[in-house]
Amino acid sequence: TKHKRNMATQPSGDNKPNHSHETECVWDYPRPPRLEKTSDRLQVYFNGELIADTTDGYRILETSHPPSYYIPPKDVKMEFLKPSSRHTFCEFKGEAGYWNLQVGDKEVSNAIWFYTNPTGQYTALKDHVCFYASKMEACYVDGEKVTPQQSDFYGGWITSWIDGGKKGIKGPPGTLFW
Repeated sequence: TKHKRNMATQPSGDNKPNHSHETECVWDYPRPPRLEKTSDRLQVYFNGELIADTTDGYRILETSHPPSYYIPPKDVKMEFLKPSSRHTFCEFKGEAGYWNLQVGDKEVSNAIWFYTNPTGQYTALKDHVCFYASKMEACYVDGEKVTPQQSDFYGGWITSWIDGGKKGIKGPPGTLFW
C-alpha cells in the first residue's frame, strides 16, 4: 500500500528528506528482486569524509528487505577503497566482490560490495558499489539519514518511507529464513 507523504524541502544531511516519497512496504517488493534507477541523492560518509555522492544510482527492491542502493564508481572516491579477498554469490546477481574502506587511520573490512559481471536483468549494476550503512559514519537518501538494516549479511537502507508492515523488515534474529 502506498501513501503520499508531504515533506518540506530541507538541505541535504539534516536527517529530513528534501522532497516527497510515497510510503513503500517491503512486503510489496518482488522476488526475484526488481532493479530500479533512482535519481534520489545518495551520500555516504566515513571518518568525516564524503565518500560517495550521486543522483545517478540504482536500487534493488526485494521482498522483506529495505532497498539496497548502488552507486556508480564515477561518483565514489575510489582512492579510499582497498581490495578485499572476500567473495559471495547471489542467486540473482551472481558473484560479488568486496572492498575494504580506509580513510586516514580508520579502516573497515568488507564494507562495500560490487558485481563485475552481474547476471540477467542486473547487468546495469556492473562495477557499481553498495555500502553497508552499518559500517559507515552516515548514509543519506535525499538528505535523510538512513537506519541500517539489522544483521551483518544484509545491506539495506531504511528511511522514513520504508515500512515493514505487520511482519517487519528482514534482518533481526529469527528472520533469516523468511
